[in-house]
Amino acid sequence: MSTSAAIRVEGLEKSFTGVDVLTGVDFDVAEGSIFALLGSNGAGKTTVVRILSTLLKGDAGSATVHSHDVEAEAARVRESISLTGQFAAVDEVLTGRENLVLVAQLRHIADPGGVADALLARFSLTDAGGRRAGTYSGGMRRRLDIAMSLIGNPPIVFLDEPTTGLDPQARIEVWDAVKELAANGTTVLLTTQYLDEAEQLADRIAILHQGRIIANGTLAELKQLLPPATVEYVEKQPTLEEVFLAIVGEDRPDAGDAAAAAEKGEPR
Repeated sequence: MSTSAAIRVEGLEKSFTGVDVLTGVDFDVAEGSIFALLGSNGAGKTTVVRILSTLLKGDAGSATVHSHDVEAEAARVRESISLTGQFAAVDEVLTGRENLVLVAQLRHIADPGGVADALLARFSLTDAGGRRAGTYSGGMRRRLDIAMSLIGNPPIVFLDEPTTGLDPQARIEVWDAVKELAANGTTVLLTTQYLDEAEQLADRIAILHQGRIIANGTLAELKQLLPPATVEYVEKQPTLEEVFLAIVGEDRPDAGDAAAAAEKGEPR
């Protein structure tokens, strides 16, 4: 594994009430990259994130985040990360700006108002900053949630299924926000069950299945695992124009001309 990894996981195991969830997970995440942990529901993605963010202890194996051991140096790990869960953790009674100011104050950040305004601008929320967060769309709430997680400039951000339940437009808004994070040097580990999300965002993708990483690589490397498909027959679907003409009778122009004349009140 790379010596410059921002996150390193080796032999991670975890079980709950006798059920094995993680059975030896290994991967590393390069600094400043977007790493997608891809898997179906129940694959163990959230368990990995909870262990890496010190919310849960693994049964075996080791993990380091920003060069700090997640068990021996849990406090140092928490200083280096931010975690955005599956549901936006914003206060819907407060305005977007007030949410950001509150978090900045809790983290003892200088000039919380200035920090809030800068983040509102960065995530295209300036115009909505004075509105209650409860009036925001799903995508706006998620962007505000991510903005809140960046207060204090953590070098590593965990996003646990950040677009679950969002409509297509809101998903694109969140994707743009995630790309913005990496462009500014933040290391992002995101979990997802959406193939297109991993394809759109990730520099590297690891597939978690039945408690183990069964594939890990760039999109191009993963595609090489399967031979290219040979297409011998492609069924052509009719266009709407073809359907319309077939229904109205493209071979009977006289009928159309007569109807048009009738609408205009012209004699046939």
